[in-house]
Amino acid sequence: MNKNAKKRTVMRRVLVLILSLVIILPLIPYAVALVDGPGAVPNPGAQLWNEVRQRDGASAGVSQVQAVDGSVFINPYGERWRQFRMQQLVPIGGWLLVGVTAFIALFRLIRGKVPLEGGRSGKLVPRFSVNQRVVHWFAGTIFVIEAVTGLVLLYGRFVLIPLLGPEGFSATAAASKEIHNLFGPIFPLAVVLMILLFLRGNSPNMVDVKWFAKAGGLLKGMPASSGYYNGGQKSWFWMVVVFGIAISGSGLVLNFPVFGQGREIMEWAHVVHGVVAILFITASLGHIYIGTIGMEGAIEAMTQGYVDANWAKEHHDLWFAEMEKAGMVGVAPNALEEVKRHDDIDFKGFGSPGAKQKEG
Repeated sequence: MNKNAKKRTVMRRVLVLILSLVIILPLIPYAVALVDGPGAVPNPGAQLWNEVRQRDGASAGVSQVQAVDGSVFINPYGERWRQFRMQQLVPIGGWLLVGVTAFIALFRLIRGKVPLEGGRSGKLVPRFSVNQRVVHWFAGTIFVIEAVTGLVLLYGRFVLIPLLGPEGFSATAAASKEIHNLFGPIFPLAVVLMILLFLRGNSPNMVDVKWFAKAGGLLKGMPASSGYYNGGQKSWFWMVVVFGIAISGSGLVLNFPVFGQGREIMEWAHVVHGVVAILFITASLGHIYIGTIGMEGAIEAMTQGYVDANWAKEHHDLWFAEMEKAGMVGVAPNALEEVKRHDDIDFKGFGSPGAKQKEG
């Protein structure tokens, strides 16, 4: 072998050695960090990111960014919310929704549709004014939009990815997010209008206690007396008020991060919004079922404003007695003067129509 060949061989060996050192030397601290025992060397990268993530609590920083949390490099609160969402909210909320749906289905199989025991009388009793019905359907429509889009964002990955694929779910989730954020700020207005138009008559009383004791008259052979609103309707109204305020307030905090709130406040707003939304949607299933396909004649109160006299007598007998006494049974449909008289009777005082009615 000549001298040139030997030189090339030596140069190749030197280059291989240098390249090996370049690759291996930076890995030595990480390899040492894996060694157990008192002599183990801590991983400098792990130490750095532990400090950055502020695992031991928030630490003051210095930044030229003049904004809320502007001096925080990485915020741990989002990870804490993500763990709560995936480990508690999603599974518990899912079982709650499935459980209530199954209970309603079982009730339908056993009890069936609640019929008018006396059949239809053909006589109409005015129940809800045009304003009440418009506000009810306005609030209901916004609620359903928010509920459906919210459930897509919460459970869509488990239900829709197998059906639509990743790309289809991505487009659906993106559209749901925009729709949810668009209609969300309108919901507080709906809640306020519901309070203004439906507050009167929703004061609880002893009649409601007896109504609950008889399961609301839903069980055969156990009729339950009630006034203009029964105990179940009053409970739903106050849930709308309490849940509506909670979900509206937390939603505005999340939708408009310009109120000066930090990430920790937004984390708690997420918790409130998610938990209340699941409870709100779950409670609405019973209200929607009874008000539509679960009870004969019930939906007519909100679609036509009138109910059959036998329906009023069977489900709101105390109110029916007041209306019969006032000559409001058997009125002509769409008789505006009768609706006006009906409003005067219903809202002559704070409380259910016929404030002097007996509570038993």
